[in-house]
Amino acid sequence: MRAGHPLRPPPLRPVAARRGARRWLAAGAVVLLAATLAQARPQYRLAREVPLPGDEGWDYLTFEQGGHRLFVAHGTRVLVIDTDQMQVVGEIADTPGVHGIALAPGLGRGFISAGRSSTIVVFDLKTLARVAEIRSSGEGPDAIYYDAATQRVFAFNGRSHDVTAIEAASGTVAGTIALPGKPESASGDGQGRLYVNLEDRGSIAALDARALTVTAVWPVPGCEEPTGLALNARGQRLFAACSNRVMVLLDAASGRLLGGAPIGAGVDFAAYDPGARLAFASCGEGVLTAVTVTAAGTVQVAQSVPTRPGARTMALDERTHRIFLVTANFGPPPAATPEQPHPRAPALPGSFRLLVVEPYARAMTQAPQGGRP
Repeated sequence: MRAGHPLRPPPLRPVAARRGARRWLAAGAVVLLAATLAQARPQYRLAREVPLPGDEGWDYLTFEQGGHRLFVAHGTRVLVIDTDQMQVVGEIADTPGVHGIALAPGLGRGFISAGRSSTIVVFDLKTLARVAEIRSSGEGPDAIYYDAATQRVFAFNGRSHDVTAIEAASGTVAGTIALPGKPESASGDGQGRLYVNLEDRGSIAALDARALTVTAVWPVPGCEEPTGLALNARGQRLFAACSNRVMVLLDAASGRLLGGAPIGAGVDFAAYDPGARLAFASCGEGVLTAVTVTAAGTVQVAQSVPTRPGARTMALDERTHRIFLVTANFGPPPAATPEQPHPRAPALPGSFRLLVVEPYARAMTQAPQGGRP
């Protein structure tokens, strides 16, 4: 439509109908993208950068699957972002040393691991209001996972090397699972079987969410300090991201090593997209590595997507296939000391931001916004 020549609305076509047509077109675009992903491996690019408030550190991100909210662990609070509008719409405050967020949509509850206070903060998913605070049975809860089959929340305690199991409906502690090493990222199949990286052991532990027991511990040859862990539940395959710049593939039933592929440095998280059939590793050096498994079972890199330095954690929207990361700009690191031989570079004030990586078919229809392309 040219400026100065608006079209007259057709008769019997109210605003609500036009809005409905736009929603139908948007839904059709998602279906078309899903069909494209099923036919060929997509390509990705960094499509958008959105400024976020606050200058504190960050850790895990959690996306509300089936919704449009992203939860970001940020210092002593959790930021809540509407990913349709790309705006902060709320926060859950007073979560000291926050690490992770687990969502129980069927119960209308969310759970936050506050590592510094060794507590689990419970909040209402609709209002974001605090509901309760649960004392962890261990010290330093870090990763946190909700298992829908048992309706239990599992907080993985880094300092005490164990797992606190919580009944999500009542908020009571169901028990504690001792681990033979320091837990890092965790995942599960939704049927009561959990997996967690043991960072200091170079191993993966399998857990029974009902019996609250460790059922297996699998050493992972060639994997140093595993951090990110993703599960292809349908294919029963585990993807472990390791600090020595490799992502390894294991059989989730036996722990058998099936292969590996190179990734970037400084990895901290992994995710699996069942629609795209890709595993992702977010690496702090400033790259997002996409890994695929061929029909012959070979593990290989599908794409290395440039992001930004420091973007080491992420969350995935399985419906739109967008990937969200956060980072900041950094100044020079302070001088090394005996206590801190490898000091971290400080984040610069006012530079914290959200990165949005999109499949190329989607990104081609939208110019980068809110920052560098």
